[in-house]
Amino acid sequence: MLFESAITTLAFALCASARAVPNPIEVFKRAHTSGTVINKCSKPGVLALAYDDGPYQYTSSLVDTLDKAGVKGTFFFTGTLYGCIYNQAAAVKKAYASGHQVASHTWTHPHMGSMGAAQIQSEMEKVEQAFVNLIGKKPQYMRPPYLETGGQFLTVMKQMNYTVITDDVDAGDWNNQSPQQSEQKFQQAGAAGNGHIPLMHETYQGTVTTLTSWLIQWAQTNNLKIVTAAECLDDANGAYKEGTFQGNGQTTC
Repeated sequence: MLFESAITTLAFALCASARAVPNPIEVFKRAHTSGTVINKCSKPGVLALAYDDGPYQYTSSLVDTLDKAGVKGTFFFTGTLYGCIYNQAAAVKKAYASGHQVASHTWTHPHMGSMGAAQIQSEMEKVEQAFVNLIGKKPQYMRPPYLETGGQFLTVMKQMNYTVITDDVDAGDWNNQSPQQSEQKFQQAGAAGNGHIPLMHETYQGTVTTLTSWLIQWAQTNNLKIVTAAECLDDANGAYKEGTFQGNGQTTC
């Protein structure tokens, strides 16, 4: 009886210990990404729809389009680029609650490559706090404005443990490219090989409506699964920083 009791106690202890230790495979998947520029998925058969510069007036409808298709996207939100993020609180919360990945695109959308370390850190911390206030999470992923990664930027991102995403297909919407011209870029890039992480902006109606709908169909035609940036890197559980974070009650920028 005493022996059986000891075995039972040991079994419970081992189970508790197993729960407390992170999965080494998951740790390995995340370990190589901090402060390193990633421009493409780590596996084939996927497409990571990623949108910059929101939240904006189209955010909610974009979430609806993705939800209706049963796919998940990544929203690289800023704090103040197109008005204060708190003025679009409902849209940010909707994107997160719908299972889309919410990520950082800095507070003011500056040229990070020419900024000092303290300025870069402040840009990231301000938008971090906004996310904590709105969804209770700090993002693990970020995309630098203008895709600039020079200067002290990557050093600070490594220190802050951020996964840095750029792109391998530029939709060109920011450069007055029409949705049809953007579609040609994806066709030229093709569906083979590791999945694409495109540069797109939710601030252009053509991207939100025409291009997104076309990409959903293009992915289906080519047997691609549309996923978040974290999922396309086999990091589905690593989209947000670990820990519990306290909001500060801020509701304005």
